[in-house]
Amino acid sequence: MYVSRLRLATAAIFMQVLLGVIYSWSVFRGPLAQLHGWTRAETIAPYRYSLLAFAAAMIIGGLWQDRKGPRVVATAGGLLLGLGCLLAAFLGDTLNGLIFSYGIVAAFGVGFAYVTPIATCIKWFPDQRGRIVGLAVMGFGVGPLLFGPLLEILIGKDATQFSTTIPRTFLILAAIFFIGVVGAAQLYQVPPKGWLPPGWTPPVGRAAAVEVAPRQMLATWQFYVLWMLYFFGTAVGLTAIGEATPLLQEMAKSTAVLSAGAALGVMSICNGLGRLAWGSVSDRFGRKPAILLMCAVSVLACLGFLRTAGSFGILLSGLCLAAFAYGGYLALMPSLTADYFGPKNVGANYGLVFSAWGLCGFLVPGYFAGIMDRARVAGNLALGYDEVYWKLALIATIGAAVAALLRPPRHIR
Repeated sequence: MYVSRLRLATAAIFMQVLLGVIYSWSVFRGPLAQLHGWTRAETIAPYRYSLLAFAAAMIIGGLWQDRKGPRVVATAGGLLLGLGCLLAAFLGDTLNGLIFSYGIVAAFGVGFAYVTPIATCIKWFPDQRGRIVGLAVMGFGVGPLLFGPLLEILIGKDATQFSTTIPRTFLILAAIFFIGVVGAAQLYQVPPKGWLPPGWTPPVGRAAAVEVAPRQMLATWQFYVLWMLYFFGTAVGLTAIGEATPLLQEMAKSTAVLSAGAALGVMSICNGLGRLAWGSVSDRFGRKPAILLMCAVSVLACLGFLRTAGSFGILLSGLCLAAFAYGGYLALMPSLTADYFGPKNVGANYGLVFSAWGLCGFLVPGYFAGIMDRARVAGNLALGYDEVYWKLALIATIGAAVAALLRPPRHIR
């Protein structure tokens, strides 16, 4: 059984690294703006729609994998992700074409594939729930470490070649996902019914005493607290990731020590480490204390670094702190869902909770991109960033207030 658990964890991390391409979208934004003359609000649109479609696919994929198992759902996800990138190579010269191909088709593939390793690992590692989910989704967070520099190389810096290099990049991505994601999916399986790690007894207050179906979960107030916490808690990280490359490129004109792609890779390391670190902290000290600390780090990132960033180093430090705190939510929210409502239906239940992440990703980065477009027109980007990050700090503070309400459902004793 140990060998099986190790194999599954390895396959999960590998697949999540590939799925982490979704966090590298900001690398495309500058070249697309130069090629088509699109605004910031337009270049971030495929990213926004991809997060919304990703979350919708999580709900469908979660229900599907709870019934049919992870292998078939992850395989379908790999095929859709590859198909979406393939379509983007041919439809990506228009904004609507790019939204449909990459922002919807490919993102549905990411959602289908993403939910399966999380649900599978939760079932195989009830004794290390926070740590193993953090380790699995760490791969997703560090995906830009691979894809950020790779996309920069593939797209290049010659604006006269973007009409050729951007479609070619999508074709290469399609091949990677057809082979890598579909291949990793074949290693997934679920443990036998009632299986527990040898010698392990579920601790009181950590594992759900009963299994709660999605409809029952929706009748509890805890679901809505988790949902709001996910929405407010991830707003800082999702906005920082979406704006990272344009912001780094602007700052790099005067004080750069790294390329924007390399800096995005450093940020992705912090994102990934946050998933592992906060998951481990929550296993040892509790989910709520970990989440409150994550909110505090988000506020510090916004007010202590990003709002007043005057150099490349301060900016990158703030982005890394935001990514580090953000990564914790992707590790802790699946664990909290399983803690409160049981592991049996965690695929579907977490998919419903995850819809908060998708709606946040669709609404919040677009709202703040609009602020930056208006600031650019007014010729005062510094004022725009100041408004963005004090508002994000306020949102993170609201997240902390919501986290303080967390209580297990009554069936947990």
